[in-house]
Amino acid sequence: MMKLLKEITYEVKKSKFIGLYYEVDSIEEIDEILSILKKEHKKARHFPYAYKVGTKVKKTDDKEPANTAGTPIYNIIEKKNLDNTLIVVIRYFGGIKLGAGGLFRAYSKAASEATEI
Repeated sequence: MMKLLKEITYEVKKSKFIGLYYEVDSIEEIDEILSILKKEHKKARHFPYAYKVGTKVKKTDDKEPANTAGTPIYNIIEKKNLDNTLIVVIRYFGGIKLGAGGLFRAYSKAASEATEI
């Protein structure tokens, strides 16, 4: 029963961040969602995400510098005490490097805003 609860988009220095908040019941659903998103957003550079389904948790930076993408996304899941949740933040690189702090803030903001319902 994958269900997109909210989608937000915003830009930082020409990079576009698309935050997607899903309610999910299984890891299989998460794999399916990620596969669909990668087909829909062929030109996107990064697909970092974090999820929590019961006791199963995962976060990935998807080729962004270590702990600048998956960690801030996962922190939002923890802070808001969410479960059966997948948050993906798709990044279209705009040509300007944001630095570790800028990336951390951008991914954190995208995840936070996507989960505000």
